[in-house]
Amino acid sequence: MTAQPIKSEPVTQPESMTGAAAVVRALELAGTEYVFGYPGGAIMPVYDALPGSQLKHILVRHEQAAALAADAYARVTGKAGVCMATSGPGATNLVTGIANAFMDSVPLIAITGQTQTAMMGTDAFQEIDTFGITLPIVKHSFLVRDPAEIFNVFAEAFAVATQGRPGPVLIDLPKDVMQASFAVSPQNDHRARSTPWPDLDPALIKQASALIAASRRPVLYFGGGIAISRSEAALRAFHSRTGIPAVATLKGLGGLPPETPDFLGMLGMHGTRAANLAVNESDLLICAGARFDDRATGRLASFAPHAKVIHIDADASEISKLRHADIAIGGDMAKVLDALRPGPLSIAPWREHCAQNKTRWAMRYDAPGKGVFAPAMLNELSRRAGDELIMTCDVGQHQMWVAQHCRFSRPQAHLTSAGLGTMGFGIPAGIGALFAEPDATVITVTGDGSIMMNIHELATIKRYRLPLKILLLDNSQLGMVRQWQELFFEENFSEVDLYDNPDFAEIARAFGLEAFTVDRREEVAGAIDRLLSATGPILAHVRIDPRENVWPLVPPGASNSDMMEA
Repeated sequence: MTAQPIKSEPVTQPESMTGAAAVVRALELAGTEYVFGYPGGAIMPVYDALPGSQLKHILVRHEQAAALAADAYARVTGKAGVCMATSGPGATNLVTGIANAFMDSVPLIAITGQTQTAMMGTDAFQEIDTFGITLPIVKHSFLVRDPAEIFNVFAEAFAVATQGRPGPVLIDLPKDVMQASFAVSPQNDHRARSTPWPDLDPALIKQASALIAASRRPVLYFGGGIAISRSEAALRAFHSRTGIPAVATLKGLGGLPPETPDFLGMLGMHGTRAANLAVNESDLLICAGARFDDRATGRLASFAPHAKVIHIDADASEISKLRHADIAIGGDMAKVLDALRPGPLSIAPWREHCAQNKTRWAMRYDAPGKGVFAPAMLNELSRRAGDELIMTCDVGQHQMWVAQHCRFSRPQAHLTSAGLGTMGFGIPAGIGALFAEPDATVITVTGDGSIMMNIHELATIKRYRLPLKILLLDNSQLGMVRQWQELFFEENFSEVDLYDNPDFAEIARAFGLEAFTVDRREEVAGAIDRLLSATGPILAHVRIDPRENVWPLVPPGASNSDMMEA
């Protein structure tokens, strides 16, 4: 990930300006277009400075949505998303979104107001130690005490957020610092500069290429680092010239299109059997931008038990953290993949074996019954949407169905809360995605549990006339929790029944959105037509069988080779 675009034209600054005006100008210098936020007392000076600026402020209805929308905007554009809130509850409402960006390595600038410096530490109104609260979930934090520091602080914040392994940066702004004036000097116009990656080690590249050439059952295991570094072209070129069977993590989906030969799909807890078997039988894992997460590996001790590991990652701390790397290569992902040239490989029998497993264990969509079969509907919807699709997803059974059954032509087409698993991510992410790519076909897939977390953002969709297409899969259950209680807690169903759900189509219409309800399988084709042809915001409320489970499934603590089927 690189820093924000650098503007080279000369800038004329006033002789003096307030801290709040400097914040706005610093954001403009960083190339910021959108700020997602919600005003309040301590941050009010910055809001006072916004009118007349180049910034476009998007008013959400809850601060968490501001952070999640900025997160999605960053994932799609590759630039740092910016969110802003006041002190106290405004700042604490951002925390979940900041943590979400931290877990998924998303560049985010979170700006919070703070009580006056003289009152800090006195339990003043809406005072909270935002710096301390967020310390474990940011790449870096700033508490600004002098308005003259603002330009340099913001330049450094954008550089830290976007370079290397990206992540969120917090800037906490006391109200009196925003109100104070300071003399502007040329040094105040400092802008972030990109830090180049170190040169590749030719010896490591040669060793890795030789190890790949000597393998007979290699697997390319790629993750979110491909999307973060915008390295999908290099990944596809490497895969094309080697033909190595490939598997993706949840965040890696879209790195290779689903129809790519030798691509076996997602691995892990709800991955394909073909992907998990290939990893289990492999003699070499080429790990590109993945971190051996527990949801991908299952029981780590038995993950790829016969394989050596080549681990490529921008973050050196991830290499050998969970699985020893026989060859560790840090740096620019695209350059590393381009440099690996193992030559012709002797893996034809292995490729045939993996292809047979892919065919044998392919997903099926001929489920019996008259009710809507969610996997089939999602598969058809994503294929009909085509390459312009961006799908944002909430968390639960529908999240896994999206990962298993939807077609993504690029990593930026699949926006999901992977590391934190944030219910309520879907609709704010859809908002952020539409501001990032207004011409894209943006679809949010949510559940009846998840949508209630941020349902108020339907007002934001209406306010900005965003053509977000919402597919709500309603099983009147907390579906994933119910499935686990069924399988692993002896059917002791506890607090998962959502029988008192409202009529979601009526709620959407009350917010000013077009909405309709689907109950039967024969209505699915028409529902997809209506969703895709809508020119404004629309919600499809789709009722599904509450007993439907996500298959296959690796039980908790089991090896990926021990998958459960329906």
